[in-house]
Amino acid sequence: MLDHVFLPVSDLGRSITFYQAALAPLGIIDRLDYNGRNGPPGHPDLKGFGAKGRVFFWLRQGEAKGQAAHVGFVARSREEVDAAHAAAMAAGAADNGAPGPRLHYDPRYYAANVLDPDGYSLEFVFKSWQHPQ
Repeated sequence: MLDHVFLPVSDLGRSITFYQAALAPLGIIDRLDYNGRNGPPGHPDLKGFGAKGRVFFWLRQGEAKGQAAHVGFVARSREEVDAAHAAAMAAGAADNGAPGPRLHYDPRYYAANVLDPDGYSLEFVFKSWQHPQ
């Protein structure tokens, strides 16, 4: 299980605005800024996103290599997948796969894919078998 991910972005302000909009439908609304001076030498400033007091997705200013990363975000329903996709598109994402079943994985795998402003591949995914009924 992952605890956190750092993603370098080319324009920190633009990316913060994008992710605040795109992740809100998933309930990822907690934000935390970390001043790199508080860490070991050379630690970057970080802009964090999370939910329920747990921050797990972090942005840092740096060289963005869009095709170098794919990040999947858990949705609690098909409706959350649809809402996250719509919010991301409204915030400037490029469509990379409309919401719908991903039959090549499993008939119950429902997802939507976008590219963020730096070209990173994002997936909003609902796997019904991984959620209690």
